[in-house]
Amino acid sequence: MFGIGDRLSSLAIQKKLHFSLLDPDKQTPKMAGLIADEVTAAGSSAIMVGGSTLSSPMQVDETVRAIKDNSSLPVILFPSGARFLSKYADAVFFMSLLNSRNLDYVIREHVKGSLLIQKFGIEPISMGYVIVEPGMTAGRVGDADLIGQNDIETAVGYALASEYFGMRFFYLEAGSGANKPVSDSMITGVKKQVNIPLIVGGGIRDVKTAKTKAQAGADIIVTGTALEQDPQAFTTLCKIIKAIQGR
Repeated sequence: MFGIGDRLSSLAIQKKLHFSLLDPDKQTPKMAGLIADEVTAAGSSAIMVGGSTLSSPMQVDETVRAIKDNSSLPVILFPSGARFLSKYADAVFFMSLLNSRNLDYVIREHVKGSLLIQKFGIEPISMGYVIVEPGMTAGRVGDADLIGQNDIETAVGYALASEYFGMRFFYLEAGSGANKPVSDSMITGVKKQVNIPLIVGGGIRDVKTAKTKAQAGADIIVTGTALEQDPQAFTTLCKIIKAIQGR
């Protein structure tokens, strides 16, 4: 069966993609719906829903439902734990935070969540996930042994391990709101060694940075905080997507 993961993986071979990340803790469901409408019009390929500081599963359900009411894009959960899964989503990044010191984020939450994913009938999309300095809230909450910005060898090792485990995507994350995104040299180093799509996020807030990261080798660019804080988010996002796709 050709699912959402297959489609996005195939698209990422043909062109650079953009994913929008919405944190239910950062805006109301109504606002999330309005943002979803805008990112769809701008040309984003998927909407991720998740955050490091969520307190209620209801936040996720209401946000996902509002997004679905305003967008035809696939809604993919980006959960911090099993309790934040939503039956209203299309898919979930079944991601292991590989450089966490806490086994909950490496495998235990996945064991808890697997039965819910099966029950809800949402598509699991396997992904290796690592957090790079500065890490921000995601690194702190995930108890990550942060990868140094210049430690390309370690990043490549995690990426190859993800591919060898059979994971569909690999995600380099600098943390939402990071003042320094993942370095170009790390992105290039990882991309040269792996055959699965490379996702890069954290600290990518402007057109120039997004274009640079795409040119360095990122297959998929994720923006989140930029959507929440930029009053001209729609215009900025349109420019970012055109820039990373060379249009």
